[in-house]
Amino acid sequence: MPGSPAPNGLGVVRARRALGVFRLLIAALEVIALIGNFQYVLGFRFFATANFFSYFTVQSAFAAVATLGVAGAFALLAPRDPPWLGIVRTMVTVYVLVSGIVFALIVTQASTHDYRVDVPWSDTLLHFVVPALAVIAWTADSIIAVNPPVPWSTVGWVLVYPSAWLVYTLARGADVGWYPYFFLDEAQVGGPVGVALYCALVLVIFVTLTAGLVAVNRWLQRAGRSRRERGRRAPRTGTPGRRGRRAGEPARQR
Repeated sequence: MPGSPAPNGLGVVRARRALGVFRLLIAALEVIALIGNFQYVLGFRFFATANFFSYFTVQSAFAAVATLGVAGAFALLAPRDPPWLGIVRTMVTVYVLVSGIVFALIVTQASTHDYRVDVPWSDTLLHFVVPALAVIAWTADSIIAVNPPVPWSTVGWVLVYPSAWLVYTLARGADVGWYPYFFLDEAQVGGPVGVALYCALVLVIFVTLTAGLVAVNRWLQRAGRSRRERGRRAPRTGTPGRRGRRAGEPARQR
């Protein structure tokens, strides 16, 4: 029943608590990365502070801190997460993953667009380390399999925020003449068609990653529940059956 951790077993409760601590540690690491990255960009003489908060990476990092903090509290204090949290966790995990993929793409493409991209320790944390840890935490939750399965509707919901961010970024870029990523600048990708193609590619990545995570979650959830169900049905060792007890009672045999 909801609110009762007993049916899940002591091992599951301990696993949930360990996962809660892990979630909070990832959130703390993300905060360190954000602070370090902000200090790094302040070293650029002509960098506008408002631009820092316009990066999808930075916004998704803030979302990750909030989501991991809430999820960590639930894992420590409750037997399971509410259904909405599984949807939000999956979407935010996809956001930080896409941020890392896009950043890696930008780094590899930098030389062909006549600019250099440095990768300080804060960017390494933001784009590579934290996303990897977030995937580990997300997978661990699926293996524990006490939360509701992530619904397939998440694949549609995941596009809402990136689409809104894209509209805002294109409108702001046209106004201030600055874009957080080269593929949003028409001058660098051959006009609006180039921008559209890159954006379509990124949206496909969003959908593909989300569908993959939802499928993996649902498969791991079924496997985990089946494993626990088999454990409940298995006979306990060291517990004699009814006939065995009667055979061991000589007084009743007389």
